[in-house]
Amino acid sequence: MGSARATTAYHDPFFAATHWSVVLAARDGTSPQCQVALEELCRTYWYPLYGYVRRRGYAPEDAKDLTQEFFLRLNAPNFLASVSSEKGKFRSFLLASLNHFLANEWHRTNAQKRGGGARHVPIDCESWEERHLADPATAEAPEVLFDKQWALTILEGALNMLRDELAAAGRQAAFNHLKKYLTDASASKDYSDVAVQLQMKPGAVAVAVHRLRTRYREIVRACVAQTVESEADLASEMSYLLSVLSR
Repeated sequence: MGSARATTAYHDPFFAATHWSVVLAARDGTSPQCQVALEELCRTYWYPLYGYVRRRGYAPEDAKDLTQEFFLRLNAPNFLASVSSEKGKFRSFLLASLNHFLANEWHRTNAQKRGGGARHVPIDCESWEERHLADPATAEAPEVLFDKQWALTILEGALNMLRDELAAAGRQAAFNHLKKYLTDASASKDYSDVAVQLQMKPGAVAVAVHRLRTRYREIVRACVAQTVESEADLASEMSYLLSVLSR
Protein backbone atom coordinates (compact mmCIF):
# COMPACT_ATOMS: atom_id res chain seq x y z
CA MET A 1 0.00 0.00 0.00
CA GLY A 2 1.67 3.24 -1.05
CA SER A 3 -0.07 5.99 0.85
CA ALA A 4 0.29 9.71 0.24
CA ARG A 5 1.11 9.96 3.89
CA ALA A 6 4.22 7.84 3.43
CA THR A 7 5.66 10.10 0.71
CA THR A 8 5.94 13.02 3.13
CA ALA A 9 8.33 10.94 5.24
CA TYR A 10 11.12 11.20 2.70
CA HIS A 11 11.75 14.88 3.52
CA ASP A 12 13.67 13.67 6.57
CA PRO A 13 16.94 11.75 5.96
CA PHE A 14 15.87 9.16 8.51
CA PHE A 15 12.98 8.27 6.21
CA ALA A 16 15.03 7.42 3.10
CA ALA A 17 13.22 4.06 3.07
CA THR A 18 12.10 3.00 6.52
CA HIS A 19 11.56 -0.66 7.23
CA TRP A 20 7.91 -0.10 8.08
CA SER A 21 7.30 1.90 4.89
CA VAL A 22 8.88 -0.90 2.84
CA VAL A 23 6.69 -3.46 4.59
CA LEU A 24 3.54 -1.42 3.91
CA ALA A 25 4.48 -0.77 0.30
CA ALA A 26 4.95 -4.48 -0.36
CA ARG A 27 2.31 -5.86 1.98
CA ASP A 28 0.40 -7.66 -0.78
CA GLY A 29 3.43 -9.35 -2.30
CA THR A 30 6.57 -11.32 -1.51
CA SER A 31 9.16 -8.63 -2.13
CA PRO A 32 12.62 -9.59 -0.77
CA GLN A 33 12.87 -6.04 0.61
CA CYS A 34 9.65 -6.56 2.52
CA GLN A 35 10.91 -9.82 4.03
CA VAL A 36 14.26 -8.31 5.05
CA ALA A 37 12.50 -5.38 6.69
CA LEU A 38 10.05 -7.62 8.50
CA GLU A 39 12.79 -9.93 9.76
CA GLU A 40 14.82 -7.05 11.14
CA LEU A 41 11.82 -5.49 12.85
CA CYS A 42 10.79 -8.86 14.25
CA ARG A 43 14.22 -9.44 15.79
CA THR A 44 13.78 -6.19 17.70
CA TYR A 45 10.39 -7.17 19.11
CA TRP A 46 10.94 -10.84 20.01
CA TYR A 47 11.36 -10.34 23.72
CA PRO A 48 8.79 -7.54 24.26
CA LEU A 49 6.12 -9.75 22.67
CA TYR A 50 7.21 -12.89 24.52
CA GLY A 51 7.08 -10.96 27.80
CA TYR A 52 3.62 -9.69 26.87
CA VAL A 53 2.33 -13.22 26.22
CA ARG A 54 3.77 -14.43 29.54
CA ARG A 55 2.13 -11.52 31.36
CA ARG A 56 -1.16 -12.57 29.79
CA GLY A 57 -0.87 -15.77 31.85
CA TYR A 58 0.52 -18.31 29.36
CA ALA A 59 3.04 -20.89 30.58
CA PRO A 60 6.67 -20.56 29.36
CA GLU A 61 6.52 -23.29 26.71
CA ASP A 62 3.13 -22.14 25.43
CA ALA A 63 4.33 -18.53 25.31
CA LYS A 64 7.43 -19.58 23.37
CA ASP A 65 5.38 -21.60 20.87
CA LEU A 66 2.81 -18.84 20.43
CA THR A 67 5.43 -16.13 19.93
CA GLN A 68 7.28 -18.21 17.34
CA GLU A 69 4.06 -19.07 15.53
CA PHE A 70 2.98 -15.43 15.54
CA PHE A 71 6.18 -14.32 13.83
CA LEU A 72 5.91 -17.13 11.30
CA ARG A 73 2.42 -15.87 10.44
CA LEU A 74 3.67 -12.29 10.28
CA ASN A 75 6.31 -13.27 7.73
CA ALA A 76 3.84 -15.24 5.60
CA PRO A 77 2.76 -13.78 2.24
CA ASN A 78 -0.37 -11.60 2.42
CA PHE A 79 -0.57 -11.66 6.23
CA LEU A 80 -0.39 -7.87 6.38
CA ALA A 81 -3.24 -7.55 3.91
CA SER A 82 -5.51 -9.63 6.15
CA VAL A 83 -5.11 -7.55 9.31
CA SER A 84 -7.04 -4.36 9.86
CA SER A 85 -5.23 -2.13 12.35
CA GLU A 86 -3.57 1.23 12.74
CA LYS A 87 -0.68 1.23 10.27
CA GLY A 88 1.14 4.33 11.51
CA LYS A 89 3.23 2.71 14.24
CA PHE A 90 4.76 -0.73 13.97
CA ARG A 91 4.52 -1.11 17.76
CA SER A 92 0.75 -0.56 17.70
CA PHE A 93 0.33 -2.81 14.68
CA LEU A 94 2.28 -5.65 16.32
CA LEU A 95 0.35 -5.56 19.58
CA ALA A 96 -3.02 -5.40 17.82
CA SER A 97 -2.00 -8.28 15.55
CA LEU A 98 -0.74 -10.36 18.47
CA ASN A 99 -3.96 -9.86 20.41
CA HIS A 100 -5.92 -10.92 17.33
CA PHE A 101 -3.70 -13.97 16.98
CA LEU A 102 -4.04 -14.98 20.65
CA ALA A 103 -7.80 -14.67 20.48
CA ASN A 104 -8.19 -16.76 17.34
CA GLU A 105 -5.23 -19.11 16.96
CA TRP A 106 -4.53 -20.54 20.42
CA HIS A 107 -6.54 -23.73 19.93
CA ARG A 108 -5.19 -24.35 16.43
CA THR A 109 -1.58 -23.83 17.57
CA ASN A 110 -2.09 -26.26 20.44
CA ALA A 111 -3.58 -28.84 18.07
CA GLN A 112 -0.62 -28.50 15.70
CA LYS A 113 1.80 -28.94 18.58
CA ARG A 114 0.03 -32.05 19.83
CA GLY A 115 -0.02 -33.44 16.32
CA GLY A 116 3.68 -32.87 15.79
CA GLY A 117 3.11 -30.26 13.11
CA ALA A 118 4.44 -27.25 14.98
CA ARG A 119 6.98 -25.13 13.14
CA HIS A 120 9.82 -23.18 14.71
CA VAL A 121 11.56 -19.93 13.94
CA PRO A 122 15.37 -20.27 13.77
CA ILE A 123 16.18 -17.92 16.65
CA ASP A 124 17.74 -18.54 20.04
CA CYS A 125 14.97 -18.08 22.58
CA GLU A 126 16.36 -20.11 25.50
CA SER A 127 17.13 -16.97 27.49
CA TRP A 128 13.65 -15.49 27.14
CA GLU A 129 12.24 -17.09 30.28
CA GLU A 130 15.35 -16.29 32.31
CA ARG A 131 15.02 -12.68 31.28
CA HIS A 132 11.31 -12.69 32.02
CA LEU A 133 11.89 -14.08 35.52
CA ALA A 134 14.60 -11.50 36.13
CA ASP A 135 12.21 -8.63 35.38
CA PRO A 136 10.90 -6.92 38.53
CA ALA A 137 7.53 -8.16 39.75
CA THR A 138 4.81 -5.64 39.02
CA ALA A 139 1.04 -5.34 38.92
CA GLU A 140 1.14 -3.18 35.79
CA ALA A 141 -0.96 -4.25 32.82
CA PRO A 142 0.73 -6.39 30.12
CA GLU A 143 0.24 -3.55 27.62
CA VAL A 144 2.17 -1.14 29.86
CA LEU A 145 5.01 -3.62 30.30
CA PHE A 146 5.10 -4.25 26.54
CA ASP A 147 5.62 -0.54 25.94
CA LYS A 148 8.40 -0.44 28.55
CA GLN A 149 10.14 -3.40 26.94
CA TRP A 150 9.76 -1.72 23.55
CA ALA A 151 11.41 1.45 24.85
CA LEU A 152 14.24 -0.47 26.52
CA THR A 153 14.76 -2.55 23.37
CA ILE A 154 15.11 0.63 21.30
CA LEU A 155 17.71 2.01 23.72
CA GLU A 156 19.61 -1.28 23.86
CA GLY A 157 19.71 -1.55 20.08
CA ALA A 158 20.86 2.07 19.72
CA LEU A 159 23.60 1.54 22.30
CA ASN A 160 24.84 -1.54 20.44
CA MET A 161 24.90 0.42 17.17
CA LEU A 162 26.85 3.23 18.83
CA ARG A 163 29.33 0.72 20.25
CA ASP A 164 29.86 -0.86 16.84
CA GLU A 165 30.25 2.55 15.23
CA LEU A 166 32.96 3.62 17.68
CA ALA A 167 34.68 0.23 17.50
CA ALA A 168 34.88 0.55 13.71
CA ALA A 169 36.50 3.96 14.19
CA GLY A 170 39.06 2.51 16.61
CA ARG A 171 37.41 4.12 19.66
CA GLN A 172 36.22 1.04 21.55
CA ALA A 173 38.17 2.05 24.68
CA ALA A 174 36.52 5.48 24.71
CA PHE A 175 33.09 3.91 24.40
CA ASN A 176 33.78 1.45 27.23
CA HIS A 177 34.76 4.28 29.57
CA LEU A 178 32.11 6.78 28.55
CA LYS A 179 29.01 4.64 27.98
CA LYS A 180 27.93 4.93 31.62
CA TYR A 181 27.32 8.65 31.06
CA LEU A 182 24.74 7.76 28.41
CA THR A 183 22.52 5.50 30.48
CA ASP A 184 23.18 6.39 34.14
CA ALA A 185 21.69 9.74 35.12
CA SER A 186 23.43 9.53 38.51
CA ALA A 187 26.91 9.12 36.98
CA SER A 188 29.32 11.75 38.32
CA LYS A 189 30.23 14.60 36.01
CA ASP A 190 33.70 14.71 37.52
CA TYR A 191 35.68 13.36 34.60
CA SER A 192 39.08 13.42 36.32
CA ASP A 193 39.44 9.65 36.75
CA VAL A 194 38.26 8.72 33.28
CA ALA A 195 40.44 11.50 31.83
CA VAL A 196 43.49 9.80 33.31
CA GLN A 197 42.39 6.42 31.93
CA LEU A 198 41.86 7.85 28.44
CA GLN A 199 44.90 10.15 28.65
CA MET A 200 42.73 13.17 27.98
CA LYS A 201 42.03 16.46 29.74
CA PRO A 202 38.77 16.58 31.76
CA GLY A 203 37.44 19.29 29.46
CA ALA A 204 38.08 17.11 26.43
CA VAL A 205 36.26 14.23 28.11
CA ALA A 206 33.26 16.51 28.76
CA VAL A 207 33.20 17.40 25.06
CA ALA A 208 33.47 13.71 24.11
CA VAL A 209 30.57 12.83 26.41
CA HIS A 210 28.44 15.60 24.90
CA ARG A 211 29.16 14.38 21.38
CA LEU A 212 28.48 10.78 22.37
CA ARG A 213 25.13 11.74 23.88
CA THR A 214 24.23 13.68 20.75
CA ARG A 215 25.11 10.75 18.53
CA TYR A 216 23.23 8.34 20.81
CA ARG A 217 20.08 10.48 20.56
CA GLU A 218 20.44 10.54 16.77
CA ILE A 219 20.66 6.76 16.62
CA VAL A 220 17.69 6.33 18.97
CA ARG A 221 15.70 8.65 16.74
CA ALA A 222 16.77 6.72 13.64
CA CYS A 223 15.72 3.42 15.28
CA VAL A 224 12.28 4.80 16.12
CA ALA A 225 11.97 6.29 12.63
CA GLN A 226 12.24 2.80 11.16
CA THR A 227 8.88 1.90 12.71
CA VAL A 228 6.76 4.91 11.65
CA GLU A 229 5.80 6.58 8.38
CA SER A 230 6.04 10.33 8.92
CA GLU A 231 7.81 13.08 10.83
CA ALA A 232 4.66 13.65 12.88
CA ASP A 233 4.55 9.98 13.89
CA LEU A 234 8.24 10.11 14.76
CA ALA A 235 7.79 13.12 17.04
CA SER A 236 4.86 11.39 18.73
CA GLU A 237 6.78 8.12 19.23
CA MET A 238 9.87 9.88 20.58
CA SER A 239 7.74 11.78 23.07
CA TYR A 240 5.98 8.56 24.08
CA LEU A 241 9.28 6.68 24.44
CA LEU A 242 10.57 9.32 26.86
CA SER A 243 7.35 9.26 28.86
CA VAL A 244 7.49 5.45 29.13
CA LEU A 245 11.06 5.54 30.40
CA SER A 246 10.23 8.20 33.01
CA ARG A 247 7.46 6.15 34.65
